[in-house]
Amino acid sequence: MRFDVTLIRIVFIAALVCAGLYLKPVAASGTISAGVAAMLALSVIFFETRIRKASLKTLIGGAIGSILGILGATLIGYLISTQPEAAVHPTFKSFLTIALTLFMGYVGLIVGAVKGDYLDLTALGGILTEKGSVKLHPLILDTSVIIDGRVADIAETGFLAGTLVIPQFVLRELQQIADSADSIKRNRGRRGLDILQRVQKKKGSYEVVISESDFPDVRDVDHKLIELARQLEGKIVTNDFNLNKVAQLRGVSVLNINELANALKPVVLPGEIMKVFILKEGKEYNQGVAYLDDGTMVVVDNARRMIGKNVDVSVTSVLQTTAGKMIFGRYNEDGRAAAAPRQQVTS
Repeated sequence: MRFDVTLIRIVFIAALVCAGLYLKPVAASGTISAGVAAMLALSVIFFETRIRKASLKTLIGGAIGSILGILGATLIGYLISTQPEAAVHPTFKSFLTIALTLFMGYVGLIVGAVKGDYLDLTALGGILTEKGSVKLHPLILDTSVIIDGRVADIAETGFLAGTLVIPQFVLRELQQIADSADSIKRNRGRRGLDILQRVQKKKGSYEVVISESDFPDVRDVDHKLIELARQLEGKIVTNDFNLNKVAQLRGVSVLNINELANALKPVVLPGEIMKVFILKEGKEYNQGVAYLDDGTMVVVDNARRMIGKNVDVSVTSVLQTTAGKMIFGRYNEDGRAAAAPRQQVTS
């Protein structure tokens, strides 16, 4: 297939050069005309190689945008042509019409290609659906998940694909936080802006889009996110528990970073043995508290006097809560729980 395309390109260049050589459209010189024809052919081939990489949505959006731009320029050109020659010089009138057509056609092509990703080709019954393509819903980032920063790590691993949408009203909220008089809020806001720059600079399986959509009638940022997600048929990426619940009630899908982190924590089963570092005493009598590397709390019975030491613990139960996972274990003073430690946590 590559050989066929190359052959067609060679034939196209040769035909255009021969036409320029014999027809002499430029300065009545065959050599100059052939050189101009060769440059034109190379420009066309360069445009063709670039446009082959574009998605079907981009092509359709660019075609629709350019057609609308040319139609608008035609209507305006008609109004210009109806002006009397005494008011507008004919040469200037022709130049203005051509310039307006090129300008509006170019703007329509660029804007249509950029906005083409928002087209829903499934509405056409699959006639124009790309072969082997899977519909990827836009992922809309909220303020909390941007400040949290873990979304950048996830994006860099390649687990996020498609379009990452950053609403303009979220950027405004981040800027307000970064300009706050409170130093803690100011640092959080600046961290969020740094995370956005990191996500934008990293080239991967996703594309970052700044959405200008706004909802003036909605004042709360969380509700604006929900409305935008419904408009784009996208998913909200957040770690806000309240936004998660409200969005689900409104029928909007949510990707919660905290739920992902909990799902990736190591699986611990009752009866397993693990080595932990008792950091402090627990709430109940004779309890000690330890933490795993991922922050999971381990409550250990009979371990109060072992604070500051590494001990082998037998897991008794695992409790999954909305805030995360808690592990309950027991320390046997006779040392019978010391077999095959599963993992080790140090202070």
